[in-house]
Amino acid sequence: MTNALHTTLLQRIDAPAARYAVLDRYYVGEQPLAFLAPEARKALGDRFGRIASNLCRLSVTSIAERLRVTGFTGADVWGDWLRNDLDQLAPVAHREALLLGANFVLVWADAQGRPQVSIESAHQMSVKVDPGTRQIVAACKRWTTETTTEATIFEADTITRLRANNTGATTAGFETVEVLDNPLGVVPVVRLANTDRILGDPVSEIADLIPLVDALNKLLSDLMVSSEYVARPRRWATGVELAEEPVLDDEGNPVLDEDGDPATEAVNPFGEGTRMMISEEVQAKFGQLEGSGLDGYQTAVRLIVEQIMAVSALPGHYLGVTAANPASADAMRAAEAALTARAEAKQALFGRAWEQVARLIVAVRDGVDPAEVQASVQWADPSTRSIAQEADAVVKLHQAGLLPATYALKRLGYSDSDIVEIRTATRLEAMDSAGADVTSLLPTEAPR
Repeated sequence: MTNALHTTLLQRIDAPAARYAVLDRYYVGEQPLAFLAPEARKALGDRFGRIASNLCRLSVTSIAERLRVTGFTGADVWGDWLRNDLDQLAPVAHREALLLGANFVLVWADAQGRPQVSIESAHQMSVKVDPGTRQIVAACKRWTTETTTEATIFEADTITRLRANNTGATTAGFETVEVLDNPLGVVPVVRLANTDRILGDPVSEIADLIPLVDALNKLLSDLMVSSEYVARPRRWATGVELAEEPVLDDEGNPVLDEDGDPATEAVNPFGEGTRMMISEEVQAKFGQLEGSGLDGYQTAVRLIVEQIMAVSALPGHYLGVTAANPASADAMRAAEAALTARAEAKQALFGRAWEQVARLIVAVRDGVDPAEVQASVQWADPSTRSIAQEADAVVKLHQAGLLPATYALKRLGYSDSDIVEIRTATRLEAMDSAGADVTSLLPTEAPR
């Protein structure tokens, strides 16, 4: 049976489900068209195709791709990090946290007793936070199999497994399957929360963009409709007899009028694809209406894009706003300054969570108290630099004596194993060079 805590945690999983569904649709660009008049919606029905400029995904991925964990100091956890594929899964956690507002990391032990780290979706997890310490005091994960609904409650002293013999169970019908002791003394769940506030729930990175993206998509839709019906020049003709065609029903059979005769309707004798219009009437005249310009839509789209740039910190060249002359590397870096600063803020925000993950990894592996483990996460530089620029800056710092060779190689992106191989190869080359110099000093002929 579930107690009050279990029920609360299970309910918290379902509470944001509707909001998550909306965010998921915007992330994949399948949101419904907004700002469409009811009359237009009724007239168009399902004949109107979908058009969406998916800037919500771009806003998330442009920050997530700049959040790269490169190592830890104070605790030897990099081997476990790579074994759990976190070098590939950590970016997934960042994207989920930026999109939904939160993501979770679960740390436990595998069958061999080694640290096992898994990335958990906010669709399946919830936590309870102590308002005094702001620490997680309980967590719940719920998932569905073909025949059952499974749930696990994580507390500081126990791990409780629940099961309901039906699918889609929310809070009722669960029975306790197993209760395990938690030797860690803390909840083994870490939350990556996307928030810059002390109080309040985490928020999505695209929450402020949604109305602007809706407005942009509406303008793009209007642009496409106008290009079809207004911008394209229309032809006209006078003094030409209209053609008559039989009226057919949905099955292709002729429709009869009140007298029982086949009904007909007057139609344009010149089809849309007719390149030449010919008439036997001497008085026939032909002409063409002037097409309407689309400059107004272009101006409106540019205005909305500028607002999106201001809210999301996306630079112009990310959104297709380019000049006639290509921007220099320094100009592009200056344009990306706001995006880089936002990525640095996310590094500081998510860094505490990854450091807690590192402490739990050491606690599981070595059987120590997580509070006694000191760990600090290291991030890659979020700014955009070419390889030549980065190498030039690091080499100058090394030549000035400010950076040792090992640290300079690490700044260039080499792993610890690569650095060991590079330094070993450097020593061997130095020894070979020294050997060649000694040989050159020997006399070429034997003394007489």
